[in-house]
Amino acid sequence: MNETPVKDIPCNTMTVNELMKALYDAGGFSAKKVATGVNILETMVKDRQCTRFLSFPACICATGTRGVIRELLKRKLFDVVITTAGTLDHDLARIWKNYYHGSFMVDDRALHKEGVNRLGNIFIPNECYGAILEEKMQPILENLYKRKKTWSTKDLIWEFGNFVANEEKGKDSILYWAWKNKIPIYVPGITDGAFGSQLWMYYQEHRDFMIDLLQDEQELSDIVFDAKKTGALIIGGGISKHHTIWWNQFKDGLDHVVYITTAVEYDGSLSGAQTREAISWGKVKEQADNVTIEGDATVLLPLMTSALFERL
Repeated sequence: MNETPVKDIPCNTMTVNELMKALYDAGGFSAKKVATGVNILETMVKDRQCTRFLSFPACICATGTRGVIRELLKRKLFDVVITTAGTLDHDLARIWKNYYHGSFMVDDRALHKEGVNRLGNIFIPNECYGAILEEKMQPILENLYKRKKTWSTKDLIWEFGNFVANEEKGKDSILYWAWKNKIPIYVPGITDGAFGSQLWMYYQEHRDFMIDLLQDEQELSDIVFDAKKTGALIIGGGISKHHTIWWNQFKDGLDHVVYITTAVEYDGSLSGAQTREAISWGKVKEQADNVTIEGDATVLLPLMTSALFERL
């Protein structure tokens, strides 16, 4: 039996890192998992032999949590990003237009009539999403097409990061910092979003314009096969989560991994699958330090990264 005693959380003024250590000492259910996650991230970031993956879904980039992702890339704490197409949508759209506070409890039929899209409790008017992306993206694609006809998602995303560098809010962008610090972003489901729809629209008049997904896969394989160790912070589920753990099985699994998810395990979904399931597939090493944290990343990620930043 572990004889470490449970300690009460002192209700006084603390830094975020002090709070995180208090949560660990408290031994309290999800609290200890969150604190354990920070410990694993600290180990992973400080391990110079470790190639670090960051995986997340688009939805959090419609919120202020986008700033946390941006800061992680600005500080070069991750080497590879795998995400969904909507990340590109929200990151670019918010350079040029605002998203707004909304509510879960609203008449969605009325919103539709007003031309407002609801993402959880975030309101996104049509002119702040599809309309602005079409206005801004089509001239950029025309410029890129003149240079070459076939692009990987990574190279295309870097070009957009380069393009927005001189925009007023360009340095608020995840894409900008990925380009600036040469951190590859891979989007295996590139057509599943407004960004992908703009690629398709451009393709209507330029049939030799192509996206080379297999170049992305080749680069991912080279990264994984060359890595001495790998670690990952995986937020949410879906294609970005699976692509991260899928490639890492080819080097016998991740050495360090933190999952943050709101999905349940009992329906057999990949999004709800815990790290222990990934061990059975060889996607996480048997001896890896790992934790699955159940909770909303818009709450947990700012807390965890703030504590991590204090430690670094």
